[in-house]
Amino acid sequence: MTLAVLPELKVKVGPNGTLTLTQKFIDGMLEYSKYWNGPVTALMEPSVDRSWNLDEVEIDPGQLPFKVEVTSYDDPGLGRILSGYRAILGSVSYRQNHLSKLCQSISVPCVYVSENTLRTHWQVTWAETKNRLVCLRRMWWHSNQERLFRRAIRSASGIQCNGTPTYESYRAINPRPLLFFDTRVTEDMLVSDPELEERTGQLMQGGPIRLLFSGRLALMKGADHLVRVASELRRLGVAFEFTICGEGPREPQIRADIERMGLRDCTRLAGVLDFKTQLVPLTKRQADLFVCCHRQGDPSCTYLEVMSCGVPIVGYANEAFQGIVSHSGTGWLVPMNRPGKVAQRIAELSANRSALVEAARKARDFGRQHTFERTFRSRIEHIEFCAAPDRVRV
Repeated sequence: MTLAVLPELKVKVGPNGTLTLTQKFIDGMLEYSKYWNGPVTALMEPSVDRSWNLDEVEIDPGQLPFKVEVTSYDDPGLGRILSGYRAILGSVSYRQNHLSKLCQSISVPCVYVSENTLRTHWQVTWAETKNRLVCLRRMWWHSNQERLFRRAIRSASGIQCNGTPTYESYRAINPRPLLFFDTRVTEDMLVSDPELEERTGQLMQGGPIRLLFSGRLALMKGADHLVRVASELRRLGVAFEFTICGEGPREPQIRADIERMGLRDCTRLAGVLDFKTQLVPLTKRQADLFVCCHRQGDPSCTYLEVMSCGVPIVGYANEAFQGIVSHSGTGWLVPMNRPGKVAQRIAELSANRSALVEAARKARDFGRQHTFERTFRSRIEHIEFCAAPDRVRV
């Protein structure tokens, strides 16, 4: 029987029938297909808007080993569509608040995937909304949605929580919660012992500490604080090389700030790098420390992916990173929105490089426990467990 995946991600359909999806989504669907005992179909809503996803690809649906059906989640016939599936993997989203009750009515098990807490939604809204009256209205809307989320989760057959924040929020209201950490790093992509030894050996020889950021260059990711960290490091007299990978709405300002502050010799924008062939090799070979100024606690896959490369993280103490540090036993938490404090911590670590070496090994070990394959295998096993006939909630 077929598993239906209903993501928050929307699909853009080209005039010639091509689909614009993210490579991460395609990889995830391939992994679901690998472990699910039967076909897998993505039911996706259409989109016409541009996104800032860095890994979008346009593809002929005939080249995909899974099926993509385009439909509105408001479709009155959605129950009829879903009734033909063995299980439904939905998303905790305002577009799917009705999904678990609908699945109950047709006796099809529904498992939700959750990512962001109410606090994170508030943080994103505050960071991205200039008009404070509009901001307050949006925060109220998110508060109302949280009430609807919780009602939907209570009715679901299970809940899969990406990161500790929603796990702590929802595990008490659904009898079958699962905690997982999002990542795209497969077992063959993990940093090897020789690679780790070579890089940490270079670190211990002295020279500039090599810093890395990768991700969307947006306010919610704290991209505007990266140059402020670099400027403070320069003031503190720390020798460093800072590589910033990605693109986004803050890129022009970051580029201008690098020039204005005279940081071009130590801080560079590297653009968007292919994840597997460029970003991961760069991280494994040329990064001693990842700088994470995320203003919000979304469960970014960046955390596990960086750690799988044997690179520890210094970052703002958002709720997602706090959970990572707690579970992995490595990483350095800095008060929110304090780029100067981030720089001070980096300066301390540059002077105590043995601590960085120890943290690099712990980071790699944690990443090894949560590879792409292990994560998807456990998630499929969880869906199968929740979909057992005696566990479908009615």
